Amino acid sequence: MTTELKSKISMMRTLPNTTILNTGLLIIMVVILTGCAASTNPISGRRAYNYAWSPSEEIQIGQDADSQIVAQYGLYNDEAVSNYVNDLGQELVGISHFRREGIDPVFGSMRFHFRVLDSPVVNAFALPGGFIYVTRGLLAHLENEAQLAVVLGHEIGHVVGRHGSKAMWRQQFGTGALLLGAIGGQAVFGGNTAENVMNLGGTATQLLFLKYGRGAESESDQLGVEYAALTGYDASQAAAFFRSLKRLGEQSGQELPGLLSSHPDPGDREAYMHERSAKWAAEVPMDKVGRDTFLSQVDGIVYGEDPRQGFVRNDIFFHPDMAFSFPVPSGFDVVNQPTQVVMVPEDQQALVLFSIETEHERARDAAEALKTQEGIQVIESGIGQAGGLPMHYVVADAKSTDDQELRIRYQYVEYDGNVFVFTGMALRSAYSQYADRFVRTMTGFRQITDDRILATQPDRLALLRTVQSGLFGTLIGSSLPQNLTQLSMAILNQVEINQQISAGRTYKTIR
Repeated sequence: MTTELKSKISMMRTLPNTTILNTGLLIIMVVILTGCAASTNPISGRRAYNYAWSPSEEIQIGQDADSQIVAQYGLYNDEAVSNYVNDLGQELVGISHFRREGIDPVFGSMRFHFRVLDSPVVNAFALPGGFIYVTRGLLAHLENEAQLAVVLGHEIGHVVGRHGSKAMWRQQFGTGALLLGAIGGQAVFGGNTAENVMNLGGTATQLLFLKYGRGAESESDQLGVEYAALTGYDASQAAAFFRSLKRLGEQSGQELPGLLSSHPDPGDREAYMHERSAKWAAEVPMDKVGRDTFLSQVDGIVYGEDPRQGFVRNDIFFHPDMAFSFPVPSGFDVVNQPTQVVMVPEDQQALVLFSIETEHERARDAAEALKTQEGIQVIESGIGQAGGLPMHYVVADAKSTDDQELRIRYQYVEYDGNVFVFTGMALRSAYSQYADRFVRTMTGFRQITDDRILATQPDRLALLRTVQSGLFGTLIGSSLPQNLTQLSMAILNQVEINQQISAGRTYKTIR
């Protein structure tokens, strides 16, 4: 959870009416297709009928989905880095097909938005309507501006190629069931329900990015190289990045890290980058690399998970930025998101959510408002304290969207001008198995006073310059931060452990 929690759209509110975990997922859910939209392919200029949405609908869908993507991942709080990515992105948009003669005026005037997400995952993706996202994890693993240009150009290509609209068209009659199933799954215990809740907000990414298919990805690769080349960048530099992706996958035992898993094999893309770049090099000057400029921008960027936004130690969840803690229920796993903390047992038969209650200024008012909601049958309510802080709780029965009988314990705590809410739920028949753990967690909310916890800082990327030449493994040494190895540092720098590094070269390390 970030300190901007209260001002963001709450991804989990108290139960309205009879709907459990009604989170108001993407407006895309509302745009259930009734037909196809005849429109022009911005790249070929030809009329086509395989688009789910009109140009104006794509813009609206992107706008509505953007707020949920931001709420899910959070924005990286560094204006200089954000402006740097945006400036380069806008330069690439300027030479894209959306800014060429004969383009549909709606596309010609479309604004592009470039976001840096506060996530350690190495990832980039796009939504219809000109919304492009890169993570700080991806920025940390790039080596120069030319690589970033190809990545941004690739994502711009998804928007220009209208790949989200095409993908949705292919699923036209199955989409309604798919999306409604995703909504319903949030309220049903069992199966992968907990995973769905923990991935709340990822629906947009999965549908509009992962489902593009290899044809769309190949077209975006072509456009990524083209747009980078036309702005003067050496697009062949991207080959080394795709090699790093492959090494990251091998290191983690997966084909590709994170949400990039459905992309074409990065080994093939590595060769493609060289081949395609060579063709453009014969037509336009491509001498810009921008290594020093890029490295100066990512110097100091947060690397890995940011403990200031929450971490678990000895079964206690600590949030240094907001100065609170609470015990994690025994046997529960924790997923910390920008707008909520999700705690789920291995059997996925219960759930505890922690977030800020944004509609009331006092715990009492929030509890009283809950009691009046339709579909809520109050079993018990009361007042008390949690770490000396005012607390109100409500235990109630309700039905899920598929009529399963649930029992839920809500607990509202006033702290530092906010009302925090715990929501612990399980099937009514199984509630007694979890009730004691719910109570222990909720009444265990405390203010952090330990200066050591309050002073916790994240790891950050730092730049060093070699004094003399030598093998990378020797230069980087063996005294590395926790969970880092010489291999991970070599991948971070796009080199091999036994590669000779010349004197005076800048490389990345973690402090």
